[in-house]
Amino acid sequence: MQSNGFVPQRTYSRTKKIVFWLKAGLLALIISYIIYTLNRQQHDFRSVWTYWQTANWFSVPAFLLLLLTPVNWLLEALKWQILVRRVEPISLKESTQGVLAGLAMGFALPAQLGDTAGRLLSLRSDQRWQGIGAALVSGGMQFFAAIFFGTIALFLQIQRETNGVPLAQWVLFLALVLTLLAGLVAGWQRHWFANSRFRWMRRWEKYWSVASYYTPTELWWAFGVASLRYLTFSLQFYIALALFGIRLPFRESLTGIGLVYLGKTIIPAFNLLSDLGVREATSLWVFGQWQVPAPQILSATLSLWLFNILTPVLAGLFWVWKLKLSNN
Repeated sequence: MQSNGFVPQRTYSRTKKIVFWLKAGLLALIISYIIYTLNRQQHDFRSVWTYWQTANWFSVPAFLLLLLTPVNWLLEALKWQILVRRVEPISLKESTQGVLAGLAMGFALPAQLGDTAGRLLSLRSDQRWQGIGAALVSGGMQFFAAIFFGTIALFLQIQRETNGVPLAQWVLFLALVLTLLAGLVAGWQRHWFANSRFRWMRRWEKYWSVASYYTPTELWWAFGVASLRYLTFSLQFYIALALFGIRLPFRESLTGIGLVYLGKTIIPAFNLLSDLGVREATSLWVFGQWQVPAPQILSATLSLWLFNILTPVLAGLFWVWKLKLSNN
C-alpha cells in the first residue's frame, strides 16, 4: 500500500524536474541568442543603455506609453470582473486589486499559480475554488486573442515571402487555425465538458464547472475586452519602437508586433522576472528581417517590460501585503 502511494509522487516530482530543466535550458538559449545577436552587430548592452539615455522621455510617445499602462491593466481587471461575477460579484476597484496582486505573486511563482492565487485571495466567497475556473477562462480568452491576431500576422508574413513560403510557416499557420477552431468548439460545447462522464474530467469538475454557467454574451464580452487589451499593448509596442527611432511601414510593424506576441504566447517562459527575455529574443529574430539594429529593439522591448510589468508589479506588492494582513 505504501509503495502504491509513493510511486505517483515520484513520477510527479520527476516530471516537475524535467519541465524545470527544459525551461532553464530554453532560458539559457534565449539569453545566448540575445548576446550572440548583439555581438554579431558589434554591439553590447552598453549600446542599449546609450539608447535609453538619449531617448526623449518627455516626448508625446513616452507620455502615451506611460498613459496606456493603466489602460492595459484596467482592461484586464474588467475582463476578470466580467468572468468572476459568476463566483462573486466584485467592483472594478476590487477586480483591479486582485489582478495587481496576482501579477505581483506571479512575478516569481511557477506557471499561472501566482496570478491565480492573488486573484482568489482577493475574493470573499466561500467558493474560491470555482474562481480557478474563472481565472482559467480569463487566461484562455487572452491566449485566444493572441492566437487570433497572431494568425493574422503570420498570414501577412506568408504573403510577403517572395522566395517561397517555408514549410514550417505553413505548418504553424495550420496549427494556429486548428487551435482557433478547437477554442470555438470548446466554447460552444462548454456544457458538455462540464457534465462529462469521463472520470479524469470529473476529477477537476469543481474547479472549472463555472465555465458552463457563462452565457454566450458574457464570453463574447470577455473576448472583446481581451482583444481590446491586446490592441492596447500592441499600440504600446508600436509607440516604443517609434520612441527609439524604429519607423517601419505600418504593414511591417503590424506583422512584426503580431509575430512577437505570438512567439511570447506559445514559447514557454521560465517565469523568472515574468516573461523577460522571451519577448526580447523573439523581437530580435522577427525584426531582424528588416535589419533593425539590435540595441534599438532591446531598448523598446525592455521599456515595455518596465512600463507594463515591473511598474504594475510594484503597485501589486502593496495589495499582496494588504491581503496577507487581512488573512492574519
